[in-house]
Amino acid sequence: MFSEEVLQSFFTSVSGQITVGVVTLVILLAFIAILHKRQALTVQALTYSAVAITLSIVLSQFRLFRLPQGGSVTPFSMLFIILIGYWFGPLPGILAGVSHGLISLMIDPYVVHPLQLLLDYPLAFGALGLSGLFQKDQQNGLFFGLFAGTFGRFCMSFLSGYIFFASYTPEGFHPVVYSIAYNISYIGVETFLTALLLMVPGVRHAIQHIKSNISAKEQTTMKVQS
Repeated sequence: MFSEEVLQSFFTSVSGQITVGVVTLVILLAFIAILHKRQALTVQALTYSAVAITLSIVLSQFRLFRLPQGGSVTPFSMLFIILIGYWFGPLPGILAGVSHGLISLMIDPYVVHPLQLLLDYPLAFGALGLSGLFQKDQQNGLFFGLFAGTFGRFCMSFLSGYIFFASYTPEGFHPVVYSIAYNISYIGVETFLTALLLMVPGVRHAIQHIKSNISAKEQTTMKVQS
């Protein structure tokens, strides 16, 4: 029903990109409305998220290397989505990641099946927002969040690779082993490089300073509203 050629042709066409754009807009507006109603998404979170998504998309276009069946190492493009989760919590982080994934789908689609599309784009990048699970850990939350988010993305990409790209497995390798190795080769490398960047005191302190300012502004807003 869904051939690779038909899907790839659709998503690279103007009509396909318009369709993805409309669907993206509808999903994001619905998600924003739900989170705003639950007071889980503030204007401040939306503003920071917009900047972070833009930076993440721009950096994702500078590939240090790219693998043949998709996936590439970029100069810290995942970090900005992870930071939204770390600064504002998992729901805004997931929203930012899903947005990034859908925009990436519009810019550079690689689609062989609808489920693969979901795994490799909105779900994989949305998983980066799991960094928000460690939002309240002042001491190690940034690093735990990095590893939680990138592991979540790895899991989605692993499933996609195992289910839809097993035919590319070299002779003598099991598809599970190959999918693990394939996805670690780019997600793992970029995670390692990002961890090294976060070990730089100036970078880490700047991130914590922004987090403190965000918390202070949110507390002030809550007091004014009450």
